[in-house]
Amino acid sequence: MESRLRVQGNPIQPMLVTFPFGLFVSAAVFDLADVAGGPAFLGEVGYWSAVAALVAAALATVAGMVDLWDVRAGRTRRTAVTFNLVNAAMAGLFLLACLIRAHAPQRGATGALLATELLALAVGAVGVWLGARLMRQFDRGRVEPSGFEALGTVTGSTVEIVRRPA
Repeated sequence: MESRLRVQGNPIQPMLVTFPFGLFVSAAVFDLADVAGGPAFLGEVGYWSAVAALVAAALATVAGMVDLWDVRAGRTRRTAVTFNLVNAAMAGLFLLACLIRAHAPQRGATGALLATELLALAVGAVGVWLGARLMRQFDRGRVEPSGFEALGTVTGSTVEIVRRPA
């Protein structure tokens, strides 16, 4: 199984999922600082970090759905579907927290919202584990050059959208 969406031969979706996860973690850190008594603007930064993470999660989900299209039934497909559902659950919990905060005057965090975000990050940790498992399943037997040798292998277009023959 090879991804349809690639950059220099590497699947895009695993690259994209790092952005929402990192932004969700930073949102939780800012909210933790806000709840712990930090300046009020930290809650606002946490809110907007979560919003940016939701946008990035939507893009990663689209790439994941494109890749999922070609996965055959079996263990790998079950893992891929579970991976996407777990990531959707994490994003859903953050979306809930954002919707609750959207109409607040300073969009500050509360203890309950922080607990929701920490639960979402725990769910996301399962997604990271499943993502690593998927990469091992997809890349079995694939050997790529590493180090400076890899620089000499870049030829042609670096971004590809592969169309499968009918």
